[in-house]
Amino acid sequence: MTRAGFVALIGAPNAGKSTLLNALVGEKVSIVSPKVQTTRNRVTGIAMAGETQIIFVDTPGIFSPKRRIERAMVEAAWAGAADADLVVAVVDCRTHTNEDVTALLDALKKTGRRAILALNKIDLVSKDRLLVAASALNDRYAFERIFMISATTGDGVGDLRDYLAGALSEGPWLYPEDQLTDQPQRLMAAEITREKLFLQLEQELPYAATVETEQWKDQKDGSVRIEQAIFVRKDSQKAIVLGKGGSRIKALGQAARLDMEKAFDRRVHLFLFVKVRENWPDDPERYREMGLDFPR
Repeated sequence: MTRAGFVALIGAPNAGKSTLLNALVGEKVSIVSPKVQTTRNRVTGIAMAGETQIIFVDTPGIFSPKRRIERAMVEAAWAGAADADLVVAVVDCRTHTNEDVTALLDALKKTGRRAILALNKIDLVSKDRLLVAASALNDRYAFERIFMISATTGDGVGDLRDYLAGALSEGPWLYPEDQLTDQPQRLMAAEITREKLFLQLEQELPYAATVETEQWKDQKDGSVRIEQAIFVRKDSQKAIVLGKGGSRIKALGQAARLDMEKAFDRRVHLFLFVKVRENWPDDPERYREMGLDFPR
């Protein structure tokens, strides 16, 4: 008897949701960086566990939004949780008492949804601190189950996946058995380049930039030509992205191209262009390209 269902991964920024999603799926389907608020849209990863197909939804980090794009990200996160069959709250065991985690659990309690706790990054704390964190979180929210995991090392990830597989309802698979994500390749390519922005550029700049795939052209030899625009808000930011003599954008493009070739299993010809558009965070078209609803 087959099973299938949706599982939302929610949590505060930098809890490790994207790393966990990649570990659960067994392949990289969501971008990862050490900086907070890397994930902007809902990312779906599909995992097989025996006869069960688990469709994981990696949501943007939930925090107190101040700007329009932040509101869109948080709304996308809660929408992902509302639509899912199961909810997994991912919490960094080192920061379980911070304001974002407290606000997340309070908001989750108001929804009335049952949730599973994935206490992440257990490889970074002592056992005593871990038990204190688990007890404190369970006192605040009546979790259905608690799993202590490390998304980075893989500890406990298999146990979490097996539990979720058994908790989903019987039903037909919703995707082909070998499909890993439902992300359009154009969006996935844009996210790969945006990940490189986060990894290579200054602290604030990646938050002021977005990436769009403007052209995707399949070539006769099986390769693909991809043209992308990196939108920034100021000429000074454009200069930073380009780097001296174009050195930075060249390195950024090379790193993105290699990841794309691995993800799409084909040769990629990548062309990057940097464009200044001061009001892109208030442009509904930019939100549609990111897969987000435009908040009014």
